[in-house]
Amino acid sequence: MDEAAEPDFHGLLHRGFRWRVPARFNIGQACGRRWGRRTPQAVAIRWEHEDGRAGWIRYGELQRDADRLAHALRGLGVARGDRVAIVMPQRVETAVAHLAVYQLGAVAMPLSMLFGPDALEYRLRDSAAVVALADETSIANLLAARPACPALRQVVAVGAARGSGDADYEALLARARGDACDPVATRADDPAVLIYTSGTTGPPKGALIPHRALIGNLTGFVCSQDWFPYTADGSPAVFWSPADWAWTGGLMDALLPVLYFGREIVAFQGRFAPERAFDLMQRHRVTHSFLFPTALKAMMKAVPDPRRDHPGLALQAIMSAGEAVGDAVVGYGRDALGVAINEMFGQTEINYVVGNCGRWRDARGGWHAGWPQRPGSMGRGYPGHRVAVIDDEGVECAPGTPGEIAVHRRDRHGEADPVFFLGYWGRDDATRAKFSGDPADSWCRTGDTAVMDDRGYLWYQGRADDVFKVAGYRIGPSEVENCLVKHPAVANAAVVPKPDPERGAVVKAYVVLAPGQVGDAALVEQLQRHVRGQLAPYEYPKEIEFVAALPMTTTGKVQRRVLRLQEEARARAAPADAAR
Repeated sequence: MDEAAEPDFHGLLHRGFRWRVPARFNIGQACGRRWGRRTPQAVAIRWEHEDGRAGWIRYGELQRDADRLAHALRGLGVARGDRVAIVMPQRVETAVAHLAVYQLGAVAMPLSMLFGPDALEYRLRDSAAVVALADETSIANLLAARPACPALRQVVAVGAARGSGDADYEALLARARGDACDPVATRADDPAVLIYTSGTTGPPKGALIPHRALIGNLTGFVCSQDWFPYTADGSPAVFWSPADWAWTGGLMDALLPVLYFGREIVAFQGRFAPERAFDLMQRHRVTHSFLFPTALKAMMKAVPDPRRDHPGLALQAIMSAGEAVGDAVVGYGRDALGVAINEMFGQTEINYVVGNCGRWRDARGGWHAGWPQRPGSMGRGYPGHRVAVIDDEGVECAPGTPGEIAVHRRDRHGEADPVFFLGYWGRDDATRAKFSGDPADSWCRTGDTAVMDDRGYLWYQGRADDVFKVAGYRIGPSEVENCLVKHPAVANAAVVPKPDPERGAVVKAYVVLAPGQVGDAALVEQLQRHVRGQLAPYEYPKEIEFVAALPMTTTGKVQRRVLRLQEEARARAAPADAAR
């Protein structure tokens, strides 16, 4: 069917959608207690460790442990509004800790197990966290950071870390009261989570997330997962993502929304590897997933024919976010996986606001196509979110005009959008700078640049500070990177400006080679020809440097800023080197 003749499902969704945010809302109640009572025997989390250990926990058991831990934390002095650090990977105790903290009306502060002592100290001191839960992956670094964190009163040791803290998790639960710990009657606007941004453009800031933000995430989650929790064949929905539950992508795009719908999520504790990911999804009959573009690129290179090598795959929907997905990866999903990869865009502060939807299910159980995916596009605004491209003055740009992606405080019907964060912890100036005008009724800036076409699709160009000019032309690095990754010799790539005394800057690409490839002058010329043949002449990389790995944030995003600063430092040193 011609795209122009297709029904405007996207417009229909927006016109008919209304937010229903109750005055009182608690994530612990919505994701734990209600299912612990309604479906106590349903599996909540099926876990697996890379050493071979495995098991599962049912919703009734999950809520039982959350109640016991909530009683125990209250006994340790945790009060409403206190920050509780959770420094653990994907494991049952991580989910239990989140539910317990929300029930108390306290604020969960997830921290990555990959953080060293300095990173932990910065966040623990800045937030004045009073209790921290850590397992064997993080306890040593946490204890090293603790002396500089005077507010941290208690460290609870989990799993193999037992005996290393002030209290042991299992002992706390064994001694705790066994009755229900009813959730505090939190307002929807009350703080629930404090997540520190990954710091791609500066020092990390703590984004304070309210309970209502989970509701604001749901339209995007359902659409990007092709109408989760339903499946086209009626099989049980099972979710898995390698995204760390310490980050927005793992917590708000995976763990909490899956628990909100009372479905099963797989928790894997171990390093990501493409073959292992396919094996895991096949064994657990995973139907829905969130996979970073970097993960998908690695899977695409390592397993070009997954349906042949893993015939038991049950995948029905994939969402991808964190970086531009690109049509090479979209094509892999369509042709090799048989799944439309729905790209999504959001931020910790305003998550799950833009993306695609492959299909939707009506009230009678019939399935229909969503809005047509345009390869290379980020998609369109999800229901309930008013998204636009704005200029420096905060004015909406005309279709086809580059600008900054922004989300308005109020939806198309003038109602408050629940997805918004409350502000940056202790940084009122940064909170004000995030908005164009009055924070109560204005555009929230993302710092990401794009073009919106006449049908509302957004075409990503990059972070505002990643886009650069060469000979007067604007270069969006993601387009060049996507072109390079299409070449069979390239596993991943990052594009940055290299200072040039005559032209101001030239395009430089850092390239990670696919296994078995050799980075020599012949391959450089081949890659340059490849880009010249696909993009504009001014976009091809004048210089290519082969590297073993790209600098990444712990959330899987390429840190182009690190490479850009490296090029600037090399340029400053060049005259001195030449003079020697």
